[in-house]
Amino acid sequence: MKNVPGPIRTFGSMPNKVSPTPEENILLRLAEHTAGFTGEDYFRELAKYITTTLGVRYAMVTECTDEAKTRVRTLSYVDRQQLQESFEYDIAGTPCEIVMQGKDYFCPEQLQKQFPGEDQAGIESYLGVPIFHPSTGEVVGHIAAFDAMPMIHRQNQTAVLKIFAARAGAEIDRLHAWEKFEKAHAELKDRLKEIESLKNQLQAENKYLQEEIRLTHNFNEIISKSKKFHKVLQQIEQVASTDATVLIMGESGTGKELIARAIHNISLRSRKPLVKVNCAALPANLIESELFGHEKGAFTGALDRRIGRFELADGGTIFLDEIGELPIELQAKLLRVLQEGEFERLGNPRTIKVNVRVIAATNRQLEQAIEKNEFREDLYYRLNVFPVLCPPLRERKEDIPLLVKHFCQKHEGKIGKKITHIPAKVMTALEAYDWPGNIRELENIIERAVILSRKGSLEYGEWVPSQKQLTKPGSIRKLEEVEKTHIVEALKKTGWRISGEKGAAKLLGLNPTTLEARMKKWGIKRE
Repeated sequence: MKNVPGPIRTFGSMPNKVSPTPEENILLRLAEHTAGFTGEDYFRELAKYITTTLGVRYAMVTECTDEAKTRVRTLSYVDRQQLQESFEYDIAGTPCEIVMQGKDYFCPEQLQKQFPGEDQAGIESYLGVPIFHPSTGEVVGHIAAFDAMPMIHRQNQTAVLKIFAARAGAEIDRLHAWEKFEKAHAELKDRLKEIESLKNQLQAENKYLQEEIRLTHNFNEIISKSKKFHKVLQQIEQVASTDATVLIMGESGTGKELIARAIHNISLRSRKPLVKVNCAALPANLIESELFGHEKGAFTGALDRRIGRFELADGGTIFLDEIGELPIELQAKLLRVLQEGEFERLGNPRTIKVNVRVIAATNRQLEQAIEKNEFREDLYYRLNVFPVLCPPLRERKEDIPLLVKHFCQKHEGKIGKKITHIPAKVMTALEAYDWPGNIRELENIIERAVILSRKGSLEYGEWVPSQKQLTKPGSIRKLEEVEKTHIVEALKKTGWRISGEKGAAKLLGLNPTTLEARMKKWGIKRE
């Protein structure tokens, strides 16, 4: 009270303070009860104490919701000092329309005669002042007090309400600024999260590419003196300099990926990546996303945007291993990429164009798959532009001594042993074996032999393929029979465990999915 300035009358030397006017009392009471509040709390307390100080039933603080200033919504609405639910309404035909034009308005009684609309039903008196924007002076809302009873002249406190309307304008502006800040902050957080996700994705992709590029697979690592395999190398040299699609066919473990790398490494695309996709190693519901990519939210679990392998291989080569396992529903999309060089990411209708050379490989008879409606004939012809047949190890046995020495040198370093001698008995046994798992099986067996051998010699032992699996002189069994027998022997040896370090797939040098497919093909079940 003593901080409020007012007129002071003096009688002699003794000052005497004049009692505050009713307007000053109202101002003081409103100021005391609203000073410690901001934002929505300020609007609530202001409306509440307007009803108390002016002695009216209703009070509200509003803000405009449209540019034409024809609608407002309540920031606070009080009935008998109780906060009510906010609402939005049209101001046409109401006293609020006058106030929203920037004018003060006071109607002490008979409000419905001037505004006969339903909105004023039961309201007898009204007092309102506009709320102006503190910077632009534009009307942004209003404060109103009204009652079912007439108001007396003392209740017309427009001057007081205008003071609090100025504060309300500043609070509305501050709230809008805070809302914009929070929105901008949320968007920034989303952008930073997206940038972080993209950065992690690019780092992962870069690591993948660097690892792929660092691999120095080329003709120097193709170990062979076989005349049959020499013809394959001649085919590689013929097709490498072109962009023709290549289909590499051959049994599992014959080195189809090595041939694909050789084609890429001596091609005009050798400075770009060779991106590998094993179509049999991925679940059917993930292959499309892996090949063509997806947008964030494209499906359940798609938490981030992901670049597909075709985009990653743009300008380079993509190697589609085990192409015969590609789901039939995706084959049409692959055909389109081969023919038009374009596709769409999952969750994005925008067409993406790429320049990619395709090399595919399969151990299946695709002609038989076409007859069973498991593979599209048009896709087969599009892939089979330049076929390369990779011979199995049993048809290039003159390469076995070279490969045995190579695998001994490859694994002796990490095992910590030096193999300087390979007995003739061991080499004869290895050359006599049919190797249904081909080079991959040979490498796995040699690695095991290096572990088991002592004194620098590759010792003959249980690791050598059993006599039951050797080809007897003068007798030739069907390849299917040899493969089935060999798989069963491997399964028995591993206790019918398929995957893992001690599984039959590891022993045979096959992918677990490939082994399961072979078991299903030959009807192999646990005894």
